[in-house]
Amino acid sequence: MRIVVTGGLGFIGSAVIRALIDETDHEVLNLDKRTYAATDGSVARVATSDRYHQLDVDIVDGRAVRQAMASFEPDAVIHLAAESHVDRSIDGPGEFIQTNVVGTFELLQAAFGSAQHRRLLDSFRFLHVSTDEVFGALSPTDPPFNESTPYDPRSPYSASKAASDHLVRAWHHTYGLATIITNCSNNYGPFHFPEKLIPLIILKGLAGEALPVYGRGDNVRDWLFVEDHARAIILALESGTPGETYAIGGNAERTNLEVVEAVCDLLDEMVGEIGGESRRSLISFVTDRPGHDLRYAIDASKVQAELGWAPTRTFEQGLRETVRWYLDNETWWRPLLGSRYRGQRLGTGASPA
Repeated sequence: MRIVVTGGLGFIGSAVIRALIDETDHEVLNLDKRTYAATDGSVARVATSDRYHQLDVDIVDGRAVRQAMASFEPDAVIHLAAESHVDRSIDGPGEFIQTNVVGTFELLQAAFGSAQHRRLLDSFRFLHVSTDEVFGALSPTDPPFNESTPYDPRSPYSASKAASDHLVRAWHHTYGLATIITNCSNNYGPFHFPEKLIPLIILKGLAGEALPVYGRGDNVRDWLFVEDHARAIILALESGTPGETYAIGGNAERTNLEVVEAVCDLLDEMVGEIGGESRRSLISFVTDRPGHDLRYAIDASKVQAELGWAPTRTFEQGLRETVRWYLDNETWWRPLLGSRYRGQRLGTGASPA
């Protein structure tokens, strides 16, 4: 297939592109706006492939998206481009509405027009990558989210993603576009931008800085290794049923405090303690953010039963691999701590970007 991937210089998007080039014969056009979270180094390994192409395009620019579609003539779209950091959505929700809602609308319009023009409506695929945050929050005893969980978004970010999910379903039911939606849990792994929880704690822990944790650290998330997620996305595109939703999770619920403590222990093991003390001593509790959801969890039994997907790594395996990657790849993350990124707030976002 010829596949347009939006947001392919972001964390999950770049993992999908690396998997598409390394593990399939598909051809890829990466459309990316190059926001602060976009990094060329995330796709550097595959960028020289003759099956990889890249354009600097803002998906809100409908004309540019239509031109890209007309030139590339794709068979499918994997839509990952999104503003995804919850804290930033609280401080400035407007950009989230533009990218996540208006951008998805423009992309749907362009994809439908391209498929209809080339009489590919039956075979064209539009896969929209969303988040578990659209489902709201769980209590400690609630069953995990699944594909039939009612929507109950709680932040400007999750509300914008919920709106985009509804648009995708509308284009399927109204116009016949073969859409598929995936809702993922918290991703982690190599090339994760430093404002998110795990890389932030790794880098602050390496520097011997205070490790900020919201509230008492008892918010629970289900953690999914990004390369496992990329495999699930490609499987859903190739074999998923149009009109269906697939919930993708890592079956690895942990409190934020447990995650931070695990990172501290791995850093102590791999690079040594600081002054004879564990990095756990650096943990500091900070004022919780507004509307901080208590717990997210995903029941991934549908994608496992229908597509044969399952995580290949436990959380402990994936976290060890992730910490080791950051230790070995300072040339990737060090420039991000300079002029392009000065964020100091703790991120716990779950989403694609």
